[in-house]
Amino acid sequence: MSIAQRGTHAKETVRRPWAGWAKRAAAVALILALVQGLPRRLVTIGPPQTVITSNPKIGIHTRLTDEVEPWKVQRTFQMVREMGSPWAVEYFPWGYYEPQPGRYRWEHPDLVVAHAAAQGVTLLGRIDFVPEWARPKETTFRYLDRDHYEDYAAFVQAFAERYGDRVPYLIIWNEPNLSFEWGYRPPDPEAYTGLLCLTYARVKAARPDVQILAAGLAPTLEPEGSDLGMSDLLFLERMYEYGAGACFDGLAIHAYGLTAPPDDPPDPQALNFRRAELVRAIMVAHGDGAKPCFITEGGWNDHPRWAHAVRPYQRIEYTIGAYQWALEHWDWCRAVCLWVFRYPWDQHTYQDYYSFVTADFIPKPVYMEVANYAHGRPFEFLEP
Repeated sequence: MSIAQRGTHAKETVRRPWAGWAKRAAAVALILALVQGLPRRLVTIGPPQTVITSNPKIGIHTRLTDEVEPWKVQRTFQMVREMGSPWAVEYFPWGYYEPQPGRYRWEHPDLVVAHAAAQGVTLLGRIDFVPEWARPKETTFRYLDRDHYEDYAAFVQAFAERYGDRVPYLIIWNEPNLSFEWGYRPPDPEAYTGLLCLTYARVKAARPDVQILAAGLAPTLEPEGSDLGMSDLLFLERMYEYGAGACFDGLAIHAYGLTAPPDDPPDPQALNFRRAELVRAIMVAHGDGAKPCFITEGGWNDHPRWAHAVRPYQRIEYTIGAYQWALEHWDWCRAVCLWVFRYPWDQHTYQDYYSFVTADFIPKPVYMEVANYAHGRPFEFLEP
């Protein structure tokens, strides 16, 4: 996933041909098969650990979807714990784990979930990515029609039954207010609400303790009728009109700062971190003030030549400032999971400048300073 500003979007998804993703999924499956016979670094789960932190809302997006080496999965969650983050969002693609109807492949999520639990990290699981058998030919992995809503809901139910005690929060889809994320179709809050409500009912019937989160919406200023997307604020309003309030236990929110500091005031015409407060206000206006929110994507980029990036020292200050702002001002927000802890390989784009550690697990300054902050060590970073 790539995060950017394109036109009036706070997030841009690079539009690779959908077939490229299908090939990547097939390549990952082949690698998983091949490495079964290769010598491996011995990895044991180890005794349970506890995250020590001064701010219980610190979180991160780990993105282990294509990481096939067990020791790297383990090292990821060790470093997340050592950073002082008790929360992590992880992506669990439906199409990877149910390649044929009713045939599940749980090996990789078993690995990820076990290591997160061993390190004391609470997972929020995002579930989407449509398998080929559940969509028309020549459509993207984001295309899910109503004929296959039941199939998606059944998978989420199966996932909840297997992992509900260790992945207590499930995010239903991702950014359905963007055309790309809705299969290159116009965003449809009524259709998404139907998917959300069906999935909510299936999961609650099997695991009532699992909390269902409505999808994080892409912060965008797109006008109504745009072929690219729909305003996150308008999309959420429409969801409530179609009855979504009865179908989720909490709300995922995407909150990117772009070039603005974390305390920049919210404004319907601005894309900044505190835009989350406008999303929250809609929930409160519809009687959902008792439900929690979770920032499941957000943060700042420090690419040296990207127009929407900040300087490295600003990224550190803004990142810590965002965690602190949520702690002091957002009693309704349980976690701030910023994008992104690490990619399995270098992206060779501006995306690399969102990560907290390199693909080789080398900590970046933002990682080290967040760890200092989380453990109560003094933080003072002055502009050079």
